Amino acid sequence: MPRMSDVTTLLRRLDEGDRDAFHDLVPLVYAELRRIADAQMARQAGDHTLQPTALVNEAFLKLAGPGDASFESKSHFLAAAARAMRTVLIDHARAKATAKRTGTREALVLEGLPIPVAATPERLLALDEELGRLAELDEPLARIVELRFFGGLSVEEAAHVLEVSTQSIVRGWRTARAWLAARLP
Repeated sequence: MPRMSDVTTLLRRLDEGDRDAFHDLVPLVYAELRRIADAQMARQAGDHTLQPTALVNEAFLKLAGPGDASFESKSHFLAAAARAMRTVLIDHARAKATAKRTGTREALVLEGLPIPVAATPERLLALDEELGRLAELDEPLARIVELRFFGGLSVEEAAHVLEVSTQSIVRGWRTARAWLAARLP
């Protein structure tokens, strides 16, 4: 397991404009991103055409692409990767929905609470839309869902990223799940 200081040093180099630092960073965080991607893909329909490796690669492309990405820590980088994976999954769902293809109907589960949302592209888009609405009302709650559900971060990791207590994450997670359950078809 890479030392946190190695990752932080590479992130600092990346922030200073050293694009080679990104290539050095990849092997240090790949296993963790692959774990997150595996968890994400387990929630998708069985006939999903995107594989975990492709999800990680697409997320890396988004993170390494043009822009002013600046990462303060490994946790911050993983939060950005979670957002990138969410974007990849939503883009993939939009493409499938546009092509009028549907997947099998399996429930997406938010940590033990089955949300009546099938893992079809349309249902994933509905989840994304509701998360957008939640973000308008309470951005921190939406970030908690993004980090926990799309990013696969633990309560402790999410608390570190958002710089709040673990109890705040637990309460926010409970509230966000209830809010989503009431609004998703």
